[in-house]
Amino acid sequence: MVQIIQAKDITLLELESRFGIQLVEDEQFFREWQDNLPEITDSEKQQLDRVKASYANLLKYPPLLENTVKMVVLSPLLDLADFYLSPFHVKSEKSVEVSVEDEGVTVKGQIDVLVLFEQLVVVVIESKQAAFSVEVGKPQLLAYMLALSNSDKPIYGLITNGGSFIFVKLIQQEMLKYAFSRLFYIFNPGNELYTVLSVLKRLGQLALSR
Repeated sequence: MVQIIQAKDITLLELESRFGIQLVEDEQFFREWQDNLPEITDSEKQQLDRVKASYANLLKYPPLLENTVKMVVLSPLLDLADFYLSPFHVKSEKSVEVSVEDEGVTVKGQIDVLVLFEQLVVVVIESKQAAFSVEVGKPQLLAYMLALSNSDKPIYGLITNGGSFIFVKLIQQEMLKYAFSRLFYIFNPGNELYTVLSVLKRLGQLALSR
């Protein structure tokens, strides 16, 4: 009998013990969120300032649920990063599974947003309810990314609850390795959505260059 584990219930320890994924803390492993980031235009900054203001206003009227986070925060970011335009395309609410050979274990769950380029996953976004810390989404997103990892090309992810953002890199070489970016918070001084958008654009450039 196959054991089913909901992706929302998986832990980092289970992913490490069952799938052998390894956290890499060497900052050189995941430079894509830091190096060669494209400039953000003044017009884009103005739009992101509106996103920040809209999110701040919505927080006054809880609960701020997943679909609202998508509409107010994620959709403008993906639009500005050109992920709605060819050759990219977005698949929403796509089901994926992770299975372990010989152990009869399957991890199941829903991906909120998939950005694909010629079947290569560029960005995987799992939006959580705003009341949840992004820590809650780490094992869930890694489980989804693991299901899609079938080559030595990196897969990138973004975990957000609307106000906080963490990028994730997963690559399958001699073993599965992953790393996190720093945490970006929408209410830090300035507007860190500028950098979030710049990183998204950079990941899009990397996809097109392959």
